[in-house]
Amino acid sequence: MPSHTLLGLPSYIKINQPQTSQENKARNWSVNTSLGVNYKIVESKDLFAIENRNLLFLDGKPSKLPIRRLVVIDEKVYSLYREPIHEYFDAHAVELRILPLPISEPEKNWGAVERILEELDAFKILRRDEPLIAIGGGVLLDIAGLAANLYRRGIPYIRVPTNLLALVDASVGAKTGVNFQGYRNRIGTYYPPLVAFLDKTFLRTVDTRQICNGLGEILKIGLVKDRELFELLEKHGDLLVTKRFQGPGVPDLVIQRAIQGMVEELEPNLWEKQLERLVDFGHSFSPVIEMRALPELLHGEAVALDLAFSSVLAFQRGLLNSLDLDRVFKTMKILRLPTTHPLFCKPALLYEALEETVKHRNGLQRLPLPTGIGSARFFNDVTFEEIEMAASTLKQR
Repeated sequence: MPSHTLLGLPSYIKINQPQTSQENKARNWSVNTSLGVNYKIVESKDLFAIENRNLLFLDGKPSKLPIRRLVVIDEKVYSLYREPIHEYFDAHAVELRILPLPISEPEKNWGAVERILEELDAFKILRRDEPLIAIGGGVLLDIAGLAANLYRRGIPYIRVPTNLLALVDASVGAKTGVNFQGYRNRIGTYYPPLVAFLDKTFLRTVDTRQICNGLGEILKIGLVKDRELFELLEKHGDLLVTKRFQGPGVPDLVIQRAIQGMVEELEPNLWEKQLERLVDFGHSFSPVIEMRALPELLHGEAVALDLAFSSVLAFQRGLLNSLDLDRVFKTMKILRLPTTHPLFCKPALLYEALEETVKHRNGLQRLPLPTGIGSARFFNDVTFEEIEMAASTLKQR
């Protein structure tokens, strides 16, 4: 038990002594505390195999009996895995309640959060011992994470990503959120899960477009941070797509390097106190354009278009040579990612998107641009004329 000090508070909360104003003798107090964060990202093959007990544990320890679990799941994923899910929980005598939800970017809204909150309340979930389990892609994980954060001011939850983009992106960070007023993730929080379980066998049932969608986020890390990862995509991209990342060797190495790159960037800056973030590459123009293009563009496709456009900007500034620019576009085509789109050829819309990003980044562009394969720098002075020229170039590629 922690020792207690002033006002009966734990000793790790420090309260400064009252300060007195000379003018009105008013007192004020300053509370200084810290919130330790520790969550795990764990590879767990065949998560619903009877012998795999990961979903029965709470923070690495056996759950109290009887075990109860509320599962929020993408309804399409549920239609594919309904039988093994029920067999798994039945075999372990778990009291199970499942909420399948229709999930897409347009349905990433407050109404979906309310549905989960209502289900949590109806299930009478225990505040600390019964983690919510979220199974699906990034949209589902974001929605469920926000609901978990809000219910009783925070209950534990577990992430189970089922597509490639969620596996290498949403499962790694702490963000939750929903769309609002036509803007992506305008309402959200930072609330990491207890654990994210990564099971790439889910990718066997993911269609090719979704595999390519996830490769957009992986390419982002390779282009601005990890030259070896980029070269793996360049050399093995077609096989990764056709084999859906199954098998050992290169597929595992690509996933592991992508996640490692994300962890290295996020861990020291989880709450985004520092707004110059390499992981924002591909997210400077795309958020606004992705929402305008719905439902045409998937998130990873919009990110890929943004990194293509940003690479052209970098080439115009002499940061990226023509050979490397060609490699970027060639690799994108190998990965079956779009390299141009009508909305990315409209300078006024692109500038509007950048202005919205400037607000999000507290008044500066903080625009990451590649300075070669595997490196980048930040810029605050990209002009409309540069955007206009890059849009014209992208249109011709």
